[in-house]
Amino acid sequence: MIDIKKLRSTPDAVRTALSRRVGDMSILDRIIGLDVRRRAALTAGDEMKAKKNAASKEIGKLKSQGLPADELMKSVAAMAAGIATCDKEAGEADVLIEQLLLDIPNEPDPAIPDAGNLVEKTLGEPRPGTEHHWDIAIRLGLCDFDRGAKLSGARFYVLKGSGAKLERALMDLMLSMHIGSGYTEILPPLLVNRESMTGTGQYPKFIEESFSCERDGLALIPTAEVPVTNLHRDEILPALPVKYVACTPCFRREAGAAGKDTRGVIRVHQFHKVEIVKFVRPEDSPAEHETLTRDAERILEALELPYRRVLLAADDLGFASSKTYDLEVWMPGAPEMDPSGLEKTAGRYVEVSSCSNFTDYQARRMSIRFKREPGARPELVHTLNGSGLAVGRTWAAILENYLQPDGAVRIPNVLRAFMGCDVLR
Repeated sequence: MIDIKKLRSTPDAVRTALSRRVGDMSILDRIIGLDVRRRAALTAGDEMKAKKNAASKEIGKLKSQGLPADELMKSVAAMAAGIATCDKEAGEADVLIEQLLLDIPNEPDPAIPDAGNLVEKTLGEPRPGTEHHWDIAIRLGLCDFDRGAKLSGARFYVLKGSGAKLERALMDLMLSMHIGSGYTEILPPLLVNRESMTGTGQYPKFIEESFSCERDGLALIPTAEVPVTNLHRDEILPALPVKYVACTPCFRREAGAAGKDTRGVIRVHQFHKVEIVKFVRPEDSPAEHETLTRDAERILEALELPYRRVLLAADDLGFASSKTYDLEVWMPGAPEMDPSGLEKTAGRYVEVSSCSNFTDYQARRMSIRFKREPGARPELVHTLNGSGLAVGRTWAAILENYLQPDGAVRIPNVLRAFMGCDVLR
């Protein structure tokens, strides 16, 4: 969440920063008003406590001298009631402030544009294509969409034979490369509590998009970012940076705009994703963001897939992010849609990774801190994460980019040893 101290001391600066991504600033005014009320109540309560303590001492003196203290005792009782009222008012304001702060997104990095995402890098030559990945997968017996729908409903699928093996090969490649880059592998729970979803920013903003088990107060993870970042909630880390990688199924109720990517594996409710997470010192987070993004890019380069890196503008940032790079893989058979939802042309770039710097936004929600030296005052860490990569979308990109004239799919060189073959027929 944003820093209430910063909002209190420099409200105009916070307004200016957030106005790049939030139209209505009235919530900030409400928080400032509640904060003024809270601090006034605390000040009044402290003053009454000081007077009450002084009066209590005076009562003790009077009683020791055998003198009456009835009137002073009545005054102390009245002050005690006033203190309770002030404490209650301050507590209620504190709860409201906390709730409102959870609804405010992170401040965007000053260096990113207000609007209009920027393509910073393009690598590889986009090839033309005509066949969609779902048609290729069905024809080669790699995937069964009908039985996925029979088992669970729309936007679910079943991988079979070499299709399942290719997914496993991709997960193994991604994990192995990230572990080789210094990330420690984590295999976290897939169900997390409300505190974990709130800590990374999924709750309350995206509560309707989660699959929840209400009776148990748990939710299926939308991304491994949630459990992995929450590993150190309410902790002081002894050393930084800390780097983790996890491969998990992910579950999302929202599958994109109505009528968009309704076929195939691009927008589904369950999918595998490899996530890389970093905890770093504040001054190191810009550079660590660049290296995290490069770690994700290297997977695409190892697979020899054409891709581009896009710097997101402030109006397209994720809720908790301050700066994000999207990595988009070329999908030669993926249809481009016109505004009416009809297919327009074949071939487009599809996001397979978002690499974000959250600065201290998540760490403040989760109270994740570090000390620069023994005895020093704890400071908030900066958190970063990225997809390294979305496995299903990468799987689909391989089918479309490696499709051969005879209808077979060539296996990328880096996966051939695992797959035990060069071609899928």
